Amino acid sequence: MTRLPGMSLRAAIAGSVLALAACGAAPDQASSDQASSDQASSDRASPDNATAAPTGAAMTFQNPVYAKNFPDPGVLHEDGTWFAYGTNNASQNVPLLTSTDLGHWAEAGDVLPSVGSWAEPGNTWAPEVVRTAAGKYVLYYTARWNKADRQCIGAAVADNPRGPFADPSPSPLICQDEEGGSIDASPFRDEDGALYLYWKNDGNHIGVPSHLYAQRLAPDGLSLTGDRVRLLTNDKPWQGAVVEAPEMLRHDGKLYLFYSGGAFDSDGYAVGYATCEGPMGPCHDAPENPILRSSPAAAGPGHCYPVTLGDGTTWLLYHAWPPDAIGSTSPGRQMWLDRVDWADGRPVVHGPTADPQPLPA
Repeated sequence: MTRLPGMSLRAAIAGSVLALAACGAAPDQASSDQASSDQASSDRASPDNATAAPTGAAMTFQNPVYAKNFPDPGVLHEDGTWFAYGTNNASQNVPLLTSTDLGHWAEAGDVLPSVGSWAEPGNTWAPEVVRTAAGKYVLYYTARWNKADRQCIGAAVADNPRGPFADPSPSPLICQDEEGGSIDASPFRDEDGALYLYWKNDGNHIGVPSHLYAQRLAPDGLSLTGDRVRLLTNDKPWQGAVVEAPEMLRHDGKLYLFYSGGAFDSDGYAVGYATCEGPMGPCHDAPENPILRSSPAAAGPGHCYPVTLGDGTTWLLYHAWPPDAIGSTSPGRQMWLDRVDWADGRPVVHGPTADPQPLPA
């Protein structure tokens, strides 16, 4: 999930878009089978602006499923509509896309008209939304703290997944100033209803290690409780200076932490995973990583969001550059969709694919 908003704005932070290493997500499954890993049980969404499901010969999709710049997709499923929230563009803090089939998407405006009072506008990254037990929607987003040269995590609230969301707090929810800041917040609801938040310290911003963190969330999603734990650190060659964009998924009773590693603005950016013994770890990095990497069709695939459908199949939404336009703002990082199969408890991603294929069931 991550950093640079996919626009030249990020360049202002680091001096050059191509000089940073970062990424961009987190499942929020509200049912025990984690259907779509994103609190898919709500009945409050209004799908009036979502794209209509295709019929006949149109029952296919082809990557990219959204061909404009849309980094760090975070996904929510509500009452038959998919909502994808993305990193800011030139005119929107948190652009929204909607779909009824995962393969065809429509633009649906800006769900965060104003960032919190603690934040500066213009660098709003890697948003994700969870529905609380009280029926509210909480959007976790990364923005620049106006008191330090840091990106930090805030939480905004709305009555509807379409927003508008508003951040009621005068300060960030998480800001690890001494560790470079905090980005890529991803909520997860486990089978027992408990909420957790995963994120990354922005260590590569100041030349220190980056870690993936976990901590319990209060039921309203607006505060953290208990101890904070580190789950992974960038200690593998393919990860370079970065591990980021954590996404927890429960599949077949086991927990899998998807994440991205490497420089976001390179063809070395990729997706890996770890198996975890519980929502708070410990987690064990998979030896076959990375499981999604560049192909002739797409460069630097990452900041993925796994969803599990009602039929039990798993799909991965993620962003990637056109191979001849790495680091661009147009078309930038486009949104892709590919299937994940499971082989002896290991996720196998079929992608990046460029040919037409059947829509998810």
